[in-house]
Amino acid sequence: MPHHTPPPILVFDVNETLLDITTLAPLFERIFGDPAVLREWFAQLILYSQTLTLSGLYTPFGELGVGTLRMVATIRGVALADSDIDELKARMGSMPAHPDVAPALTRLREAGFRMVTLTNSASGASPTPLERAGISGFFERSFSVEAVQKFKPAPQTYRLVADQLGVAMSDLCLVACHLWDTVGAQAAGCHGALLTRPHNAMLPAAELPAPDLSAPALGELAEQIIQRWKAG
Repeated sequence: MPHHTPPPILVFDVNETLLDITTLAPLFERIFGDPAVLREWFAQLILYSQTLTLSGLYTPFGELGVGTLRMVATIRGVALADSDIDELKARMGSMPAHPDVAPALTRLREAGFRMVTLTNSASGASPTPLERAGISGFFERSFSVEAVQKFKPAPQTYRLVADQLGVAMSDLCLVACHLWDTVGAQAAGCHGALLTRPHNAMLPAAELPAPDLSAPALGELAEQIIQRWKAG
């Protein structure tokens, strides 16, 4: 049954949730001869972003991504050219939206939901990655963790959104395809909606909060959100 409470503001993660990071795979195939190294690089990027936050340090996400690529290349004994770094930056800034994103966002907008984004990536000049992907118009605001110089899932990152919007943490629902992100948001007092895109899944572990909603496709998750909160 739908909950008769005001609908939350939907806070969308960006990288992999909205934008397709698999478009980086050709770079990794060319450099390493294996497109699957993309997943190794991304996992290390997330690991060290969280390491920095736990250590009280901060490096912009894009710079950390370049450093992580250099680290993986060193581990694998591969020499990088400056053009490889340039290509990584270009591809990271121009990732397309997943095919299910625009239809799902349209459905949520028509249902009356407010939507914003929260990303580990630093903000930049226009055109932004969301603008290049053609989906920026769905969101009333876009937030970057650079404002608090901590990476998700630090509670300060989600609190940033609540404070800037003037709402309680419980008035937010994080939509992400990374369980570590929804866990962090829920631990901070938000709702969590998990999108189980490929390479992402539930983690059955004690004391780990299960997401409020979960689906393998954004359209299906959007319908669950609408049915639960009935905005508009």
